[in-house]
Amino acid sequence: MRILHTRRTARLFAPAIAALAALSLTACEDGTGTKDEGASAPVSSPAAAQPGKTDSGRPATTTPAPDEKAEGTKGTKGDDKATQDDANASDSAAAPENRVLCNGSNTKVTAQPVPRPLNHMLITVTNTGSKLCDLTYYPVLRFDEMQWAPTAAKETQPQAVTTLAPGESGYAGVLLAAADGSGDGGATAKKLTVAFQGRTPNSDGGATATPPLPAKGVYYDSSLTVTYWQQSMDDALAW
Repeated sequence: MRILHTRRTARLFAPAIAALAALSLTACEDGTGTKDEGASAPVSSPAAAQPGKTDSGRPATTTPAPDEKAEGTKGTKGDDKATQDDANASDSAAAPENRVLCNGSNTKVTAQPVPRPLNHMLITVTNTGSKLCDLTYYPVLRFDEMQWAPTAAKETQPQAVTTLAPGESGYAGVLLAAADGSGDGGATAKKLTVAFQGRTPNSDGGATATPPLPAKGVYYDSSLTVTYWQQSMDDALAW
């Protein structure tokens, strides 16, 4: 009977003993009595682990984006250079050593009576040369063989010298006779000589011009007056 009891007791306690043995083994592994499973590792593809490679392990091919800033800067620099070159060329053309006086040798001169204002004539000078030319002061006019020169209206003097680029025109207005008939010594002229002034008043500006007059001539009297050279036709005839 004692032997039978002992065997029954052993069978009852066998599972408990096995459990205690398993716990003891786990405690020995991590020192805490609880098994450490460790942090779960993230799942990643080989390509993610190796930048610059595809899933197959081959190097990835990328197309670099255009350098917009570099291209924009390049274009801007080119435009700025062209603008600067134009400015330098303009400054060079306007330099004193590259300017000449307008006169009969480098211009085309015309003289034409106008209907308005009454008794007025317009003188037009066009630069036919290759350089800038200056129309200084006012034209010195001589009809036929007259021995005197008409005066200039001081109030028409511009603030700056009238300068003509090649192909441009300048103007002067001429009051031929008093509208009210108050002038004297009237005569009809068939020929006109236009003289140009130099850099100082009444100095010689070079070759004169002899623009043709209408076949019937132009009538003038002692009221004959001219304007200073003007940049626009309207300014020349406004006086």
